[in-house]
Amino acid sequence: MHILVAKGFRQRLRGLAFLGPVDYALEFPRTKSVHTVGMRFPLDLVWLDNARAPIRIDRNVPPWRVRSNRSAASVIEVWAGGADELVAYLFSSR
Repeated sequence: MHILVAKGFRQRLRGLAFLGPVDYALEFPRTKSVHTVGMRFPLDLVWLDNARAPIRIDRNVPPWRVRSNRSAASVIEVWAGGADELVAYLFSSR
């Protein structure tokens, strides 16, 4: 599993929208809220604390929704069903 970091405004705004199936996840640092506007498929959202430990998983979030987590330091978007693999990867890389 590869985790890319959304750095610029455009990449942060677009996220995984308008892409076909991908084999990577996209991390949004310093983010407490995300939207799935424009998505054509559901996502899993893995919310991380400052130590990059998962603190919450929102599974199968459909398009055109907003999700927030005030305790989060960042969030990782992954295709629906990919959260478990992502969490396993995060713990294996420690």
